[in-house]
Amino acid sequence: MTDRVSRIQAEWQRERPDLDVAPQGVFGRLARLAAAIEVELEAVFRQHGLTTGEFDVLAALRRAGAPYERTPTALADSTMVTAGGLTKRVDRLEDRGLVTRRISPLDGRGRVVALTDAGLTLVERAFEAHLANEHRLLAPLDTADRAALERLLRIWLDWLRAEH
Repeated sequence: MTDRVSRIQAEWQRERPDLDVAPQGVFGRLARLAAAIEVELEAVFRQHGLTTGEFDVLAALRRAGAPYERTPTALADSTMVTAGGLTKRVDRLEDRGLVTRRISPLDGRGRVVALTDAGLTLVERAFEAHLANEHRLLAPLDTADRAALERLLRIWLDWLRAEH
């Protein structure tokens, strides 16, 4: 089956037959797949009035377990964003009544970010829809293919982390 990536590879192979353009088949498709998946994921978050980043913060708080709170540092680590980026997200969520900032019960000097009841309700609904969407996006792959893909991606990611 010929697609855009195959055509690009064929053009390069014609122009530079001395080079192995096979990696373009993987990277070109990964890039296109990642962009298409992002659009599909964002659509579900928008249906719940959230951006991907806002969902990420709410989900990190929900994963923390009751009382659904984390320090800003732990939340930044869990969401893989900078402290500045996290502050903007938390500000927006706080303005909407989905999270609160309060004094840490463990350390009277520190602060925690916590889900409100409204935030918990929203993230529960959004997460269920998100998982259903991810299952839909994986539908073309059978269980064995999904497991193989996950295993290969883990190996590749571990290797890249070790390189850096």
